[in-house]
Amino acid sequence: MRTTIEKYNKRLAAMKNKLIRTKSTICTERAKIYTKVYKENEHTPSIIKRAIALYDTLTKMTIFIDDNELIVGNQSSKPRAAPIFPEYAVTWIIKELDEFDKRPGDAFYLTQKDKNDLKEICEYWKGKTMLDKGYAYMTKEMYKVHESGIIRAEGNLTSGDAHIAVNYEKILKIGINGYLSYVNKTAARLDFTKIEDVKRKQFYDSVRISLNGLKKIIKRYADLAKDKATTTKCHERKCELEKIHRVCNNLSESTPTNFYEAIQLTYFVQLVLQIESNGHSVSLGRMDQYLYPFYINDLNTGILSDDFAIVLLKNFWCKLYSVNKIRSWSHTRYSAGSPLYQNVTIAGQTKDGKDAVNELSWSILRSVGEMQLTQPNLSVRYHKNIDKKFVRECLSVIEKGFGMPAFNNDEIVIPSLLKLGVGRNDACNYSAIGCIEIAVPGKWGYRCTGMSFLNFMRVFLAALNDGKDARSGETFHKGIGYFVDFKSFDQVMEAWKQQVKYYAKATVMIDTAVDLAIEENVQDILCSTFVDNCIERGKTIKEGGSKYDFVSGLQVGIANLGNSLAAIKKLVFEDNKISKANLTKVLDNDFAGMEGEKIRQKLLNFAPKYGNDDDYVDALVKEAYTYFIDEIEKYHTTRYGRGPIGCKYYAGTSSISANVPSGAVVTATPDGRKAGTPLAEGCSPSSGTDIAGPTAVFKSVSKLPTDRITGGVLLNQKLSPATIRSEANKKKLASILDTFFTGLKGWHVQYNIVDRETLLRAQKNPEQYRNLVVRVAGYSAFFTILSPDAQDDIIARTEHSI
Repeated sequence: MRTTIEKYNKRLAAMKNKLIRTKSTICTERAKIYTKVYKENEHTPSIIKRAIALYDTLTKMTIFIDDNELIVGNQSSKPRAAPIFPEYAVTWIIKELDEFDKRPGDAFYLTQKDKNDLKEICEYWKGKTMLDKGYAYMTKEMYKVHESGIIRAEGNLTSGDAHIAVNYEKILKIGINGYLSYVNKTAARLDFTKIEDVKRKQFYDSVRISLNGLKKIIKRYADLAKDKATTTKCHERKCELEKIHRVCNNLSESTPTNFYEAIQLTYFVQLVLQIESNGHSVSLGRMDQYLYPFYINDLNTGILSDDFAIVLLKNFWCKLYSVNKIRSWSHTRYSAGSPLYQNVTIAGQTKDGKDAVNELSWSILRSVGEMQLTQPNLSVRYHKNIDKKFVRECLSVIEKGFGMPAFNNDEIVIPSLLKLGVGRNDACNYSAIGCIEIAVPGKWGYRCTGMSFLNFMRVFLAALNDGKDARSGETFHKGIGYFVDFKSFDQVMEAWKQQVKYYAKATVMIDTAVDLAIEENVQDILCSTFVDNCIERGKTIKEGGSKYDFVSGLQVGIANLGNSLAAIKKLVFEDNKISKANLTKVLDNDFAGMEGEKIRQKLLNFAPKYGNDDDYVDALVKEAYTYFIDEIEKYHTTRYGRGPIGCKYYAGTSSISANVPSGAVVTATPDGRKAGTPLAEGCSPSSGTDIAGPTAVFKSVSKLPTDRITGGVLLNQKLSPATIRSEANKKKLASILDTFFTGLKGWHVQYNIVDRETLLRAQKNPEQYRNLVVRVAGYSAFFTILSPDAQDDIIARTEHSI
């Protein structure tokens, strides 16, 4: 058996190497099929049209089974080929078509035929896309705000929603036919004298079409495996293909009976959700919990070994990595490294509060650590009674240097969910979604975070300038005056409060326009099918079908805001080291000249900095952020009153790589940051300013109103590899983590274990570092495919020791 496992591992290594070295390209098959269906069904209700398009895609798209794989299913006609979703947006495709291979990062390589096909496809979609509809629903003022870059919702406008985990536990329990039976039973009660039921009928019809499409593609793989088994000359591979045939054949008609079938069905659903929708962060929930009954039963009956389970898991991770996505360049800069954010969550607590770590938790952790791919995005739920040996093993995996796993804290997340009205059993079953944001799998609506990005520093600079935005020259909301005329620091805080009140409302106005466009034009039917209580209500998620509905936008530049407030309060109003006029002048001139640099050094060296456990600045960060939180909590999502519990907004700091492009459109700031340079990432300190060590960072972050930032409190820390190499230091880090989570009630932390010299060498010699994975934000990416500015941002982060 050991020899067999070694063979499998060699094959897995070959699969990984092939995938990493495969250049990203695009696939036009889905786009062609969807375009044809839309042309032929222009007067058909949108939801039915989308179901037909998905069905046709699943029954006609190219499918293949690579020689080494045991888990099957492909998103497009070639590995790492991103499908095109023209119904969302085409203007960026037309504009950038000849630039995809010239990008400084995340390049895509197209043939001339691909380009010609795309030109023809895009011609039909001009003026008909979800992007066009979203802009049409915005007021003129909100359109200007969005295009100014102060608020950006491009991800929604060009890619839709996702940011969700479906009910895999139920899918594995009742299978596809179980859902079909449930839909038929529910639809039989419709009364067509009621307009609501006429709409429900369209939903149920679309669900049937979509589920049958899912069955068809699974059966296609069963047939393909059978055909390949008859032609292969390798006896070992013949047996594997016959096994794949039996697995897929059963899944197309019944429920999974063993671990192999359960993990294969999980992948099929995960895959097809990403063929249906262009949204990313389609996550897998608590895999160690819903797959565990199959896993432990197979181990106990002797039909599965733990080693082979790990082989299947590694196959699964390779298949996740084979999925790809192309974004506009401006959107790509917010998601550097082509991430799909397919999050897998392990550990945490059971519904009765016991430690949920089981044998499968260990196997998932081990398999992810051995593959060291960027997918899945692995998260561990921490709590006070977690198996401490498991935590130590997590640190051993983190030591490998690829940024996983990340930790989320049950001690703050579960109470926050309970306070929002989430049931206890559901709250205990939360999982990480995408980066670090959280939701209850199969019961939560879209966009638990990521609705739109609000650039805090653009707002703050406008507050100092009577409401005028320096970048666009527009005054979207009249301020209370100019900074040079303020008589006290209280006026600075009041100016910020008035501006952030306006922009909090503006984010909701923009979100509402986008939501309406998505709801009416790009319904995700299969995804809605697998989320409670969409079938009962006969509604898609966007219409209010989910049990819970809470969302957040993302606020960028939190540390810069706090540091800027501290610099102004201390150096201008308290110590009189810098005059208001001089500060205004050097900011306008980007600290040009000797005088400008002299003032910049004062701002950098003499003002308190967030991340050093300094109450002076930490209190200012909390106060300023709380103003925004107080405002955003006043608003409801578009599902309010339509069924779900909640329908509220909360804050979120999971800004992915948005700190780099967000900083590119911000002029010089009072914290000493120069124009165009990155803002601080997540809730992490500004690069190089956290000089008091990692525990001081923990203390600063814990002072934020974390129980109200349920969209995620993302903290990145960078440690040198030598720091945790010894067992003594791992033990020390484990102790620090426990204090952060159980004592300080920290929300999240993740680690980059890579030294500056390695990153610099990788910049100079990328071919020698193709396998180098780094933590970018709430996700990991291969370092060498990042753009230079994203690489530089990671290199600049403070490298701590413990």
